[in-house]
Amino acid sequence: MDDRVKNIINGIFPITENSFQLIKELLVFETYKKGETFIQRNKRNEKEYFILSGVCKSYLINPEGDEITISLFTENSVLSPFQIRTSKSISNLNFKALTDLKLASIDAKNFESLMIENLEIRNFANTVLQNELISKVEKEIGLASLSAKERLIDFRKRYKMLENIIPHPDIASYLGITNISLSRLRKDLME
Repeated sequence: MDDRVKNIINGIFPITENSFQLIKELLVFETYKKGETFIQRNKRNEKEYFILSGVCKSYLINPEGDEITISLFTENSVLSPFQIRTSKSISNLNFKALTDLKLASIDAKNFESLMIENLEIRNFANTVLQNELISKVEKEIGLASLSAKERLIDFRKRYKMLENIIPHPDIASYLGITNISLSRLRKDLME
């Protein structure tokens, strides 16, 4: 499992073996079942996460009680950084496993200390932060400027095969459309 974390890190910003060993010593491995919310909004959460296998989402509950999908996270990636998803160590969002999920986590304060001490780890963390910002902006631009059909096509390019793995209401919510609209669009695109 350590190799998977190393591959995730090196896929984002390559670091030396010595730098990786500093991270490796602090890793804790966690598993969650499909449907399990592993980070709750308004609850304390002080970890950084690497997604080793599975798919999860960040979401909020709207006034009608529906889950609104904000972001999707797939295996071999990192969850939104601690600095972005929390305020004073309190989670701003819920995070739920959409499939069985294997994670590696590290205490956020310990990780921050590593960032201060180690330039490679700092550059890795800054690249993660930058990628998260780019992803959020791209999603906002898509919601504002693309048709629902174009958003689905873009989703398929970005998340190949995810449509066959996770519940369609989560995809519809992520795309900003109803599940019925998603069904129609999928049918249209098959023809």
